Amino acid sequence: MPASREGAAPGPLDGIRVLDLSSVVMGPLATQILGDLGADVITVENRNGDINRVMGPGPLRGLSGVSLNLLRNKRNISLDIAHPDGRAALLRVAAGCDVFVTNLRPGSVARLRLRYPDVAGVRPDVIYCQAHGFPSDGPQADAPAFDDIIQAASGVPDVMRRANGRSDMMPTLLADKVSGLVLAYSIMAALFHRARTGEGQQVEVPMADAMLAFLLVEHGSAAIPRPARGPAGYQRILTPLRGALQTADGWIAVLPHREAHWAALLRAAGHDELVGDPRLSNRALSREPGFGYATLGRVLATKTTADWLAICAEAGIPAAAAPGLDELIDALPEDEHPDAGRYKVIPPPTRFSATPAAVRRPAPLAGQHTREVLAEAGLTEEEITRLAEAGVLTGDQAGPGRRAPAG
Repeated sequence: MPASREGAAPGPLDGIRVLDLSSVVMGPLATQILGDLGADVITVENRNGDINRVMGPGPLRGLSGVSLNLLRNKRNISLDIAHPDGRAALLRVAAGCDVFVTNLRPGSVARLRLRYPDVAGVRPDVIYCQAHGFPSDGPQADAPAFDDIIQAASGVPDVMRRANGRSDMMPTLLADKVSGLVLAYSIMAALFHRARTGEGQQVEVPMADAMLAFLLVEHGSAAIPRPARGPAGYQRILTPLRGALQTADGWIAVLPHREAHWAALLRAAGHDELVGDPRLSNRALSREPGFGYATLGRVLATKTTADWLAICAEAGIPAAAAPGLDELIDALPEDEHPDAGRYKVIPPPTRFSATPAAVRRPAPLAGQHTREVLAEAGLTEEEITRLAEAGVLTGDQAGPGRRAPAG
């Protein structure tokens, strides 16, 4: 993977400018994707900085291991948008932006006078994207929402209880990341519409709706038809034994879905007596998931991971080793951040032949580009200095080359 650099080939969103008033993970992930695809993303932070900057340790105060990748391909301004002069400066920046993104709650957006009509007043064709926990026309419109809250509201604990007997949350920021992906593709769809018609629009992504749509793809199951044909929940996925299984020297996931697959696995493990067992026929893991996964576990324990990968490749059986997180991270490419030093880069997951996604800018420090962005928006040096003296540019002293101790 090439090193971070602004001179990388332009991505498919080259020429699109995004003003990002989102925080934590959902919105920043969406705008990271847009930035990876070539958009000029300008993030706005307040005096306290984004929470993702302190989500775990990092090499530099204000740049955690999370934010090193989540904030890449972005410029940053630190601005008190509650101050009338800060709001006015923000709208001058917004006038030059194609997309406006926020995950502030509807009540906060209204108090700040940064609703769709306010932003469209300075940029009529803007794509105005508001992401928050619950639909803006519902009773919980202004309720605070973080990942745990949305996982609970969308049924994740019930799915986990059906699978393992405990009302767990998924051990990942599932709602934040699913909603971030929905936000990113919604923005791109609105940009496509504008390219054809010239028309901007308001886009809303309620996290609860995004997660419900995500979860019910398979777990709606037999409960979707009217009348229902059975209970909700996709039974193979809910089987407690489903997962990576232990081999003689590690872990592997194998998914035999044909009778011939089972025959190859059973013979390789010396379990010829089970070949032809009707419980191990086509789609056995869906029809008899308990017996199927239990048998698969006994079979896979007889050989090494490498042995099984070779056997599965020969027989056309879907399989993959299941490495640990540390092993996966060790295999990532490295890059050099100008302030934080070496770090592991999570590569963009899409590959374009003509307009590659790339890491073109390292994650910025808070306020690193405030003066640069405001000057591009037409503010004079005198106006910017007055804003700084009034305390509106809350992080304006941060800049490249200023290392601070890790926090």
